[in-house]
Amino acid sequence: MDEVQEKSLHPTLAKQAAPVQTSSTLAELEPDVQLAVKCASEKKAVDVVVLDLREIASFTEFFVIATGSNRRQIQAIADDINEKLKKQNRSKPIRIEGYNSAEWVLLDYGDFIVHLFDKDARELYDLTRLWSDAGRINLPVEIAALTK
Repeated sequence: MDEVQEKSLHPTLAKQAAPVQTSSTLAELEPDVQLAVKCASEKKAVDVVVLDLREIASFTEFFVIATGSNRRQIQAIADDINEKLKKQNRSKPIRIEGYNSAEWVLLDYGDFIVHLFDKDARELYDLTRLWSDAGRINLPVEIAALTK
């Protein structure tokens, strides 16, 4: 019988495995994902991470995860991503959730999902740890340097 590995959602009980690195870089991804990351970076989002879910999920290919410092900034990041993707790439989100409260804004573009968090929600939901089996896309130094 196959062994089943139990995963804990409690941060202190879960083993902190090193994130899986992929050979992909941001420049190798589709233009929509690149533009979403660029918009978040330009609006001063911090701790920007792109997770490659292609090997482990069927509902989307990538998560773009970023943190804003307050409600207004998170909404500005969401607005910029939405407007530029619509204008430059003719891409519209399938749905947007959490915009009004802006603790966790989700922009679902089908092939990728943008998660914009405030600091507390990012720590609470910890998607990076929850999806630790996913690969990480190597980001350019100027974006990767904007971390916690």
